[in-house]
Amino acid sequence: MRNSDFDMTGQTALITGAGRGIGLATAKRFAAAGADVIIAEYIAENGQSAASEIEAMGRKSMFIEVDVRSSQSVNQMAATALEACANIDILVCNAGIAQAVNAEECSDEDWLNMMAVNLNGVFWCCRAIGRHMLERGSGAIVNTASMSGMISNTPQPQAHYNAAKAGVILLTKSLAGEWASRGVRVNCVSPGYIGTDMTAEGFSNDAWRPTWLAMTPQGRIGKPEEIAQAIFYLASPGASFTTGTNLVVDGGYTSW
Repeated sequence: MRNSDFDMTGQTALITGAGRGIGLATAKRFAAAGADVIIAEYIAENGQSAASEIEAMGRKSMFIEVDVRSSQSVNQMAATALEACANIDILVCNAGIAQAVNAEECSDEDWLNMMAVNLNGVFWCCRAIGRHMLERGSGAIVNTASMSGMISNTPQPQAHYNAAKAGVILLTKSLAGEWASRGVRVNCVSPGYIGTDMTAEGFSNDAWRPTWLAMTPQGRIGKPEEIAQAIFYLASPGASFTTGTNLVVDGGYTSW
């Protein structure tokens, strides 16, 4: 494999939810490979801090505030990014939320908010940036799905989260099939339990943690950087013949 397969010099990546966790680790991974990075983030403080970190690595960066629940906000994000940069070569749809609630107690608001962020938001972003990529005839999109889109987690109840992530996986495959002949690759990564702020509360739960670890063959939770590597690979020239793939990075959880 050539070193050029993983050289991102001259490319621009736009990453949603890049203010912390997997998104921030991914932004740093792209920057380390020479890419400029647009930080699209709902929490302004996190987004501005992340952009500063990328600039400190010697790469160009900017922060764009976005609420992926709103197609108007996403369209404005795309317009702002394309006004500032000639091209968006890579899109990583990573913004997401998690919630544990019993299905019979899940409110309309809980369900709709979960879908708005974790599924609708992915589509809004793919559509907005995908149009630009299709016009150019090139681009790579990587969506953050979850092993929860393939299995039903235990012991925590999270039917709405699982359903949304399952939707991301099939959305990814659908877009990949539609856009492959037009030069745009679309893949997703399905993480297992990862050590981020979003999972910290669950991992501190004495009733959940032992089960999570026991059901993971490697016996540990993953690191954000381990997911960033998978996302980076799928977006890189090294994955040029890969589209419609769901790359599972879960320490073996779904192998049992």
